[in-house]
Amino acid sequence: MRALNVSLASACALALALAACSGGHRDRGRGQEEGAATTEGAGARLSLKGSDTMVVLAQRWAEGYSRSHPGNTVEVSGGGSGTGIAALLNGTTDIANASRPLRESERTQLTQNGVAPTETRVALDALAVYVHQDNPVQSLTMDQLAQIYRGQITSWSAVGGPDRPIVLYSRENNSGTYAYFKEHVLDDADFAVTAQTLPGTAAVINAVSRDAGGIGYGGIGYASGVRTVAIAGEDRQPVTPTMENATSGRYPLARFLLMITRGEPSGTSREFLDWVRSPDGQALVEQAGFYPLPSS
Repeated sequence: MRALNVSLASACALALALAACSGGHRDRGRGQEEGAATTEGAGARLSLKGSDTMVVLAQRWAEGYSRSHPGNTVEVSGGGSGTGIAALLNGTTDIANASRPLRESERTQLTQNGVAPTETRVALDALAVYVHQDNPVQSLTMDQLAQIYRGQITSWSAVGGPDRPIVLYSRENNSGTYAYFKEHVLDDADFAVTAQTLPGTAAVINAVSRDAGGIGYGGIGYASGVRTVAIAGEDRQPVTPTMENATSGRYPLARFLLMITRGEPSGTSREFLDWVRSPDGQALVEQAGFYPLPSS
């Protein structure tokens, strides 16, 4: 699929290089606002805010890190990738969780005194397309998926399914998953006006599980009670959102999950991010249903 399939393979090759710069450094000259880390070392408090896709995974990381670093506390909240990035900008979080890369405008805003923000890859996700378990449609092409969410295909019969209206479920517009889907599937076209926006992937999954005509999208870690469909990219071969296909770049909607910080990491932020990327931290990625970082 477009630039992603090309870039993901090369991005995987850069994963090890990124380990050297995993994390971010708070601009402590701005003052300690609510949610900001107050100390370093034992007894430190670290705040994470942003992606709803990542919130359960981030909570598991916070609990695991705190167990292995007694006295340190990690606070996690959601709200969407855009909300986390805004909190990083106004100094009310130490780390922004994001399921999409920074926009150029955000990068410019976060760059202070020539020091750019750091995007650290912490897990791999296959953004999955979900349908009701009784839906017989096994695969969709990227073009069909785009037409469905633009409102150009409105019945499942047009893609090999029953003569039933397609009901669209989507994420809210401050979501990184929404932004990623809009860019990589819709080519930045608008969603159909009939698309129902819901707050979080869990809500999308719940709606699709109850609606025989429903379709939704979200992180692979939420695939429960619904069925994923294979997606065909430019080669027209349907590919399922497995770990192997996501890691190799064959799945056209594979993406990295990110933790974004100001500048280079230091203190507790660096310690936490290093732990997240360690074998202990990556083991929790699989437990949460996502995929660990490629080894190369």
